[in-house]
Amino acid sequence: MKSILIFGAGRSSHMLIQYLTEHARQFRWKIIVADSGEKYKGENAAVDYRKVDVTDEPARDMEVSEADLVISMLPARFHPLVALSCVKFSKNLFTASYESKELKAFEDEVNQKGLFFLNECGLDPGLDHMSAMKLIDRIKFEGHDLQSFESFTGGLVAPESDSNPWHYKFSWNPRNVVLAGQDGPAKFIQNGKYKYIPYNRLFRRTELIDIENYGLFEGYANRDSLKYIEKYNLQGIPTIYRGTLRRPGFCRAWNVFVQLGATDDSYEMENTENMTHREFINSFLYYHPTDSVELKLYHYMHIDQDSDIIQKLKWLGIFSKTKIGLKKATPAQIMEHILKHKWQLLPGEKDMVVMWHKFTYREKNTGNPMQLTSSLVVTGENDIHTAMAKTVGLPLAVAVKLFLTGKINLTGMHIPTDRLIYEPVLAELEQQGIGFLEKLEEEKPEE
Repeated sequence: MKSILIFGAGRSSHMLIQYLTEHARQFRWKIIVADSGEKYKGENAAVDYRKVDVTDEPARDMEVSEADLVISMLPARFHPLVALSCVKFSKNLFTASYESKELKAFEDEVNQKGLFFLNECGLDPGLDHMSAMKLIDRIKFEGHDLQSFESFTGGLVAPESDSNPWHYKFSWNPRNVVLAGQDGPAKFIQNGKYKYIPYNRLFRRTELIDIENYGLFEGYANRDSLKYIEKYNLQGIPTIYRGTLRRPGFCRAWNVFVQLGATDDSYEMENTENMTHREFINSFLYYHPTDSVELKLYHYMHIDQDSDIIQKLKWLGIFSKTKIGLKKATPAQIMEHILKHKWQLLPGEKDMVVMWHKFTYREKNTGNPMQLTSSLVVTGENDIHTAMAKTVGLPLAVAVKLFLTGKINLTGMHIPTDRLIYEPVLAELEQQGIGFLEKLEEEKPEE
C-alpha cells in the first residue's frame, strides 16, 4: 500500500483530495491529510486526518518519513520546509506553486537521490504551462515560424452568479487580489521591443479579449512575461505577453484604489480599529471644510458624475460609516477586509475559470500569417466545489496518479512543460471536463 501525505486542507485542496480518495481503493493508496487548522471534513473513509503544524520540524519529519509521496497545498512560503523533510527522507514532492529560488536550492540533492519534484502543476501556474507547450511544440514540429504568444487567465464569477457591478467575486486568496501587480513592473516584449508597465499604470493599460460564447473580458499584464521565454524555449520570439482576466470596467474602477494608495501594504495606519470605511477613504484625500468625501474623491480622481465607476464604488460601501474594527492594519489589509464582505461567493453560487492563449505564426509552406487561439472555461458546481479548486487541484492529482502508476517516469526537479508530463495529464483532464477549444484562422491585418 502506497501512502500519500497531503499538507494543507484549504479550499484549493478539496478536489485534489476527492480525486485521490476516489482512486485509493483501486490502487491501494492510503491518504493522509496534515493540516494545522480545522479538521478536514471529507466524507471518504480513505482519508486519515492529522493535525500537524508544518513549522514543527520533528512532527513534520515524522509524517514525511512514513509517506511514499508528499503533496504540499500549503501557502508557497511553507514549501521549502516540506522540501527539506522530503530530501532528508528521500521522498518525492508535488506542489501547485511557483518554483521559487528556495525550492530550486534543493535541485542538486533531488538529482543526486533520484527523486522527482514537480512544481507549478496547478492552474496558473500549471494548466497554462501544459496547454501552451502542447501548441508551441506542435507549431514548431510542423515547421512554422512562431511570431507571438499571448496568454491570459482569470478566476471570475460565473454569469449565473454575477450579481454585482464589478462582475467579480473571490474564488481564491483575497490578499493576492488586493496586492496584484505590486511586486515590480510588468515586463513583456512587443514586436521585438521590451516594454515595462509600472504598478501605478498597470490597470489603465488593458486590452479587450472576446471569448466565443462568453463575451468580452479585459486583460492586464502580469508581472514578468520574460521568464517564460526560457521556460517555453521561445528564444527570439518577437512578442510574448501574459496577463490576468477581468470583466470590462473592473480595472478602471480598481485603479481608483491603486491611485489613492488604498492597496499599499508597506505601513500600518493609526486608529484603524475605530475608523469607518468613509474615514479610511477620506484619509487619502485633501482637506476641505465643506466638500463631501464622495465629491473630493471624484474630483481628485477625475471621475465624471455619470461614470459607471461611481456605481461600483458606492456598491462596495466604501463611503459608509461601518467600523473597520481591525487593529494596526495596513491600507491593503483594510481593503481586503471591506472586499471580503462584498465579493464573497454565497452558498450555492458558482465561480468560473477562464484561460485563453493566442499564437500567431507564419505558415511553413505559404508564409501566410495564421492565428491559433485556445480557450478553456470551467464553471464551478457551488461555493465549495469551485472551478478554482478543480483547476488547481485536479492537474496535480492526475500527475500524482500518473507518477504512482508508472505513466510518468522521470527524476529531477520539473515543471510540467515536458511532453512526457503534459501529454498524459492533459489527456486525462479532458476526460474530467477540463478541455480546451482551439480555433485556427488566417490572421487579419489591422485596419
